[in-house]
Amino acid sequence: MTQMPVTASAAEKMDTIYRRQRFVYDATRRYYLLGRDRLIASLQARPGGSVLEAGCGTARNLICAARLYRETRFYGLDVSEAMLQTARASVARCGLEARIVLGKGDAAGFDPTGLFGLQSFDRVFISYSLSMIPAWRDAVRRAAACVAPGGKLLIIDFGDFERYPALVQRAQLAWLNRFSVVPIPAFESEIGVLAEELGFTATAERLYGGYAIQVCLERRRRQAV
Repeated sequence: MTQMPVTASAAEKMDTIYRRQRFVYDATRRYYLLGRDRLIASLQARPGGSVLEAGCGTARNLICAARLYRETRFYGLDVSEAMLQTARASVARCGLEARIVLGKGDAAGFDPTGLFGLQSFDRVFISYSLSMIPAWRDAVRRAAACVAPGGKLLIIDFGDFERYPALVQRAQLAWLNRFSVVPIPAFESEIGVLAEELGFTATAERLYGGYAIQVCLERRRRQAV
């Protein structure tokens, strides 16, 4: 299978957004990308296993995960070369080049074999990236296709802020829109339909009053005949 080309418009858009922001990304996003460490803890990555993050950005999550799961190998892809420059520097600074491999690819259409020499991973996760991907369903399908038998796909992203005052909701959505972030309407039900299509079961949790939603997709077990 040949490596799928990165969509130029998507890469250029992300590079434009993050060309300067990447230098302050980790320092600023810690205040509103809530629940990332919770997702990392729920990976329960096994020794000798493999974990892929689609939309890895600065590699902040991969570094945190590699420090938590010291006998697991990690892989990350991102469509933005600007973000990957920061990611590579961060991984090298932490001395984790042997356990974290990075590649450039579009989450909605990438070839894991071409990028990493692997067809599947024990865990795949997507953290606050789907709401920036117009073809987010394709990104979920591609990620799900990379899940090894017995593995899981974990996703965290913005919810609908249901328990927040209307004024706060509008302000938050306006702020996110400045960064081309559009929370997915009815995300829980949408992901449930998509999981059914893919042969997975989806378990969703609303966090922080609907600020975020974490989803775990697992392949349905075949019933014995």
